[in-house]
Amino acid sequence: MSVFEFECAGCGAALTAPLSQVALPVHAHQAYGNGAQLPVLMEPGTFAVDPEPWGPPWRMWEDVDPDEATARGIYAPVRAVSDGAPGAIAVAPGDTRGTLLIPENGSGACCGLGGGDGPNMACEACGLPVATRVDDCSQWQVVWLAPNAVRRSLVDDTGAALCSWTDLMAAGRRTPPFASIPRWGDRSGGPYHHWAWSPQWVAAAGRALAHLLVASRGGPVTVPHGLGEEVFQRALDTLLPAGPAPRPAVLAGPGLPVPDAHADILIVPTHPQTGEVWTPGGTATSAYLVPLPFGVWLVLAFPVPHLPIPASGVMPAGVLRDDPPLPRARHRFRVDEYVFRHTLVRLPAVGTPWLREILEERTRHSRFF
Repeated sequence: MSVFEFECAGCGAALTAPLSQVALPVHAHQAYGNGAQLPVLMEPGTFAVDPEPWGPPWRMWEDVDPDEATARGIYAPVRAVSDGAPGAIAVAPGDTRGTLLIPENGSGACCGLGGGDGPNMACEACGLPVATRVDDCSQWQVVWLAPNAVRRSLVDDTGAALCSWTDLMAAGRRTPPFASIPRWGDRSGGPYHHWAWSPQWVAAAGRALAHLLVASRGGPVTVPHGLGEEVFQRALDTLLPAGPAPRPAVLAGPGLPVPDAHADILIVPTHPQTGEVWTPGGTATSAYLVPLPFGVWLVLAFPVPHLPIPASGVMPAGVLRDDPPLPRARHRFRVDEYVFRHTLVRLPAVGTPWLREILEERTRHSRFF
């Protein structure tokens, strides 16, 4: 993998540490809960590029020509469309260098910086606005480098190779379905922490649900029993009609058996570095592929069993772990509405009447958001 630094386009000063590119997280623009304190979006030493415009200025949907919307890959009405520059670069705040905050551009947020006033970080050397820091409550902490104010400089093109699917399976990096979410301003680890569904799972399910609806072709769909059923089935049963022969969505991917030739909806992983969707071989190549981030997919595809109570004495043969399972969320799973709608309106199939009805009518008061 190549390693890059980002420099100020005005004076050439270094603005970041050396970074390697990874896929843009599904939850990059997620707003989770109310007053939640979310962690840093990007891992140290990495960056991701958002191919779509984001941030101010915004135009209301009524002011956007339909042909322009279609050209931008938006096939159904949205509240507003960004006229910001595409290609913003997400980095961890700790990976920035040589920047200063612009105090007058830090208003309008609740508990931190929201980014609604445009770039709020400037190059320390020349004063050019170069980035927007976001760390407000319920948002992931990130710095978005402005694509028209920075340039990429190659540092090293002899880095480690991209991980193969085999490498990823061996590393086994899972995304736990539940997380301890602190409230903003709580530094004690006390009662303001609560266990909830992971925001990464909530966002991942929002994207996957949009694809499951398209794959359904308007008929009933089932998902694998267990955690996958808990995450998806209620929403699918609410939005799709009941029927005598629902089509199963099947987990597929590295380490799993080859999908049956008749399986036409496959839930598959995406590569964390490239965003590439895992594709099957053989007769299953015509199946609709529903993407899940690798860490989420891994939990569903290879669940780790837990004992109901801790074991005593010598560890029994075959026991993977004997401590009690982590606490669970107290509420039912709800997909991320923003990620769901953002994904669905960008799938061309949303123009079909039955899917447009789901988007505009059936989801209006749904309880799975």
